[in-house]
Amino acid sequence: MRSIDYSVPVSSIQQTIEHLREQLRHHEHLYYVLDAPEISDAEYDGLMRDLERLERENPDLVTSDSPTQRVGGKPREGFVKVPHSSPMLSLDNALDETELREFDERVRGLLPGESYRYVAELKLDGLSMAVHYEGGHMVRALTRGDGLVGEDVTENARTIRSIPLKVKPHEAFEVRGEVVLNRKAFERANEEREAQQLPRFANPRNAAAGALRVLDPKITAARKLEYFGYFLLADGKPAMDSHSAALKELSHRGLKVHDGHRVCDDIEALVEFCKHWEERRDSLPFEIDGVVVKVDSVD
Repeated sequence: MRSIDYSVPVSSIQQTIEHLREQLRHHEHLYYVLDAPEISDAEYDGLMRDLERLERENPDLVTSDSPTQRVGGKPREGFVKVPHSSPMLSLDNALDETELREFDERVRGLLPGESYRYVAELKLDGLSMAVHYEGGHMVRALTRGDGLVGEDVTENARTIRSIPLKVKPHEAFEVRGEVVLNRKAFERANEEREAQQLPRFANPRNAAAGALRVLDPKITAARKLEYFGYFLLADGKPAMDSHSAALKELSHRGLKVHDGHRVCDDIEALVEFCKHWEERRDSLPFEIDGVVVKVDSVD
């Protein structure tokens, strides 16, 4: 997709505003999802200022999915608890290669004579969150909570720029993923807290969780959180036949998916993947808590 030149004459102010919005969404996706910016921060800020000015002059044309509307106004008084569409389950643990191979034996025992493969993903150390879309718009975001009921943190989640506010598919769907704070942003947050004579955050996960659950969305926006999707649901059920297909579809719909995942045809490939990242975990921009392993077939 090429950048849109908003200076091209258009037939109405509304069209000019929509041109600017599409251009800003395009550059947000390049910067925050693909890590491949095409323009400088100053150029992006200039586009944003133009849009803010036009919306200020035409308040009746402001929409909730506009890039200017990520950060809300007044702090809220508390969080509403909302049931999940289906339980957000916890994970079982394999602490070494022996336990991982025992897991593979259990899978083989449950699928006698059938072929299967795994999807291995880095387990980003953050906070799980479900994001809901309806009619092409982001409408709700819930923390994991107890797995059955989460807290509505929609206004805070809107400030996370790797979460698109507007998507092309108009059918309702749900994304489950991880809210994380990278190492650099974590250090910056602790430097700011020290300057304010506040205690340092213990780790990036705690800092991310605190930022997502703070009552003022402006504080969330300042923390520079990121969101990586790993499940795609429709009506509370997996939307695709395989997990690897769901990861591809999430990327296709504009969500950020961590590229540190691999389809492993057998246990040997899976063990190799785990060893590879165990040796390189400190080189990642995020902290990880191991590797998540899923049988690729949803059935």
